[in-house]
Amino acid sequence: PGIQCDNDAYCYLPLLEETGFMPTQKFSDGKEIYDYIELCADKFGFRDKALFHTLITGLKWDESIKRWRISTDRGDDIRARHIIMCGGTLSTPKFAGVPGLHDFKGHKFHTSRWDYDYSGGSWENPVLSKLADKKVAILGTGATSIQAVPYLGKYAKHVYVLQRTPSSVDERPNPKTDPQWVDSLKPGWQKERQINFHRAANEIIPPGTPDLICDIWTEINRNLEQDRVERGEDMIPMEEYPARREAMDFQVMERMRQRVESIVKDKDTAEALKPYYNFMCKRPLSNNDYYETFNLPNVTLLDVSNTQGLERMTEKGFMQNGVEYDIDCMIFASGFEVTSDLKRRWGIDAVEGRNGVSIYDHWGNGPLSLHGSMTHNFPNMYFTGYIQNGLNSSTTEMFSKQGYHAAYIISEALKRGLASVEPTQEAQDAYVKRFQEVELDLSNILESCPPSYFTNEGDKEAKWFLFRGWGLGWDNFQQMLQEWR
Repeated sequence: PGIQCDNDAYCYLPLLEETGFMPTQKFSDGKEIYDYIELCADKFGFRDKALFHTLITGLKWDESIKRWRISTDRGDDIRARHIIMCGGTLSTPKFAGVPGLHDFKGHKFHTSRWDYDYSGGSWENPVLSKLADKKVAILGTGATSIQAVPYLGKYAKHVYVLQRTPSSVDERPNPKTDPQWVDSLKPGWQKERQINFHRAANEIIPPGTPDLICDIWTEINRNLEQDRVERGEDMIPMEEYPARREAMDFQVMERMRQRVESIVKDKDTAEALKPYYNFMCKRPLSNNDYYETFNLPNVTLLDVSNTQGLERMTEKGFMQNGVEYDIDCMIFASGFEVTSDLKRRWGIDAVEGRNGVSIYDHWGNGPLSLHGSMTHNFPNMYFTGYIQNGLNSSTTEMFSKQGYHAAYIISEALKRGLASVEPTQEAQDAYVKRFQEVELDLSNILESCPPSYFTNEGDKEAKWFLFRGWGLGWDNFQQMLQEWR
């Protein structure tokens, strides 16, 4: 309930110019995004070429026919020339490691598998009327929870919000799409907007460049640019940039803390909801109803940071600070697995390349690749995701470019009559060495930020850390790929 994109939809929804679709507002809700995916499936002819509700159980390279043999839970033996692995990034629901989890006799579910039969309503119409006589707890206060909590507060008899670390939650102006603005757009507008968003959110805006996005993601750089103009500088001196960005970061986060104080009436609750960390330590969020919900008499915030998470669950509810709370339902807004083993996240029993080499052994200590796209001993297999490549502020744009690179290699193989292609060991070793030389230094985030999926939940040596990226920047990475092609 309340599911909505928290990035500028004009950037985040891919292929808008190709489909002719335009989001109805700056932040599309889940139903609009779902409908857009259906539109893409129809427009590009995938609906009758896809196997839905089919689980892959094995991928094995057959050298005798130069094909991948794909087994499924429906008894298939599919033979494919090329495989693109699109396992997603946040696709495997994560449950918190709460002692006594299975002792609880009440109802429980994860937010990604919301039980509308229990709560009432639907995701298109989230009237959670069946919760009127229910005491509910929700564990977690991240991007999903802040969308669901206002609906729980509105309909449930009582809601306990269990918080380890507060999120920064700004307001979310969400204007309808202006038809005159749409009419003014010229071909290439989405690409231009995506480039603007990436630089404004995570790099340095070239002096004089307008901020086309103007939301929480671009505020720090927008403020820095305004400060540069007021100082009469041609550009911010590079030796001063880190300190000035740090100061602006603090100002933005202080504004967030003051926002909490201006809305939440109970002083202790307000203090517990204030985010005391740097802007990008946790995913920046926005919601117009989250903080107001804590002013309702049926909503209680419980800070579980002193026990590093919920103390434990019991048959009737949960214990926290020695007090037992009876509840009817526990909702886990605990996110998704990010750094667990690849086999667990992909859910495929066996992925075996040339000579029976298992990808899970081959990548036992983390990815080894050429361009983050292919790996030695796994012919005709291509990867998408956060695997030794350039990072873009929009995940959909990042995945799009990875798909483009794979499509180029496949098309060249077909043109040249090649049955199989793969990186040499030497090429892979050289790329891995270069990637490690230029890799982003994120030690400050890992050492100073509170636990979250941004920081591997405190694991500083995670093999599958989400944000390991090409440290010379997105544009440099794309230029390197283009020169290689």
